Amino acid sequence: MTAGGSGRPRLDRFASAGALWIVDLDGVIWLSGEPIGDVSGAVADLRGAGVTVAFVTNNSAPTTDELLDRIDRVGIRASAEHLVSSAEAAASLLQPGESACVLGDQGLLDALTARGVEVRPRGGAAGVVGWSRSFDFDRLAAVATTARHSGILIGTNEDPTHPTPGGLLPGAGSLLAAVATASGVEPRVAGKPHRPMVELLRHRFHLGPDGPPTLVVGDQPETDGRLADALTTPFALVDSGVTRPGTVVGDVPVAVRTADFVHLVADALDGRWAARHDDRQLS
Repeated sequence: MTAGGSGRPRLDRFASAGALWIVDLDGVIWLSGEPIGDVSGAVADLRGAGVTVAFVTNNSAPTTDELLDRIDRVGIRASAEHLVSSAEAAASLLQPGESACVLGDQGLLDALTARGVEVRPRGGAAGVVGWSRSFDFDRLAAVATTARHSGILIGTNEDPTHPTPGGLLPGAGSLLAAVATASGVEPRVAGKPHRPMVELLRHRFHLGPDGPPTLVVGDQPETDGRLADALTTPFALVDSGVTRPGTVVGDVPVAVRTADFVHLVADALDGRWAARHDDRQLS
């Protein structure tokens, strides 16, 4: 599909009223809370065109209020209904009234509590792992023992790294790998691109054959790109986070690739979709 005979892909329906953009936060909107360019202006431009912008993160550490505050600090107003985290997806794998031993920060604890799950220092129906700086031997032992005895290990996500302005830090996937090794239990992963997150997004935003034209934007093909594939929507890759310019993507379909979110939005609204594209995704 081309625009005006220019040979470039035409994505008009993804940059006009009624469309939905599912946008990652870390590496797309910010790095460690520092905005990547004029992201607030870019979001305002999208909303001005009638596009709904939703934020989806695999970072389970911050609470919903903390995430909304961080989004507000970079100049973007958002509501809880347009914010989805891997903490919520992980909590959906347990039933109200169950208990869990958790390695994770307050965002994960809040999501489990809101679900009606009792958080214990040890023991319970499952071990649950999310991103946290409070990772030590005692927490590893408690969660691994719980997972071994219950036979259930839930991970918020399996991202091996976490992008920051100073470089990559260990991600939740690194902590999850340690617990899985210690417990001998194969983890069930909840966040992008896995089914619990896919189902959460489908329900929240009414995705499907009759749903809005939807574009997934992210900096990691293995999480954001495969999420787009699971949702059968195009994937826009930005080179501002984990994936750096010139990195070979592999077999993940990429509809469009740009330097960052600001350039992506400008190209979308101006009808210029540069770099790589897959016309089969855009038909």
